Amino acid sequence: MNREEIKKILPHREPMLLIDEIEKQGNCSVGRYTVRGDEWFLQGHFPGHPIVPGVILCEMMAQSCCLLLQDTIKGRLTLLLKMDNVKIKQSVVPKDTVEFKCELINAKDPFYFATSTAYVNGKVCASGEFSFALK
Repeated sequence: MNREEIKKILPHREPMLLIDEIEKQGNCSVGRYTVRGDEWFLQGHFPGHPIVPGVILCEMMAQSCCLLLQDTIKGRLTLLLKMDNVKIKQSVVPKDTVEFKCELINAKDPFYFATSTAYVNGKVCASGEFSFALK
């Protein structure tokens, strides 16, 4: 699923759409984003040594969970309620492609709970648990 197809699921638009592609793999979703280097969130973080902010990695992980709820969220607003056990283990820099592996761990409409782990070159760079509410 490319960015245009993702826009049919998520309400996010540029510059806040932070996933380039996503696919379903069994009961998991796998999203990807390649950091170009000209993104708004790198402009001051940090001059001469750009690093993707941890909070942006969290947003990328949360957006990557979208395919897990693809049929459920159509026509509904997805609200991120809570992040637990978030860990940033490695910096993400321009030219890195980050891969996000997500899994739905619990659901009781309108509440949904998922985990996401972010990888660069096969190494974990971030992980966390995310709670969503659908409105």
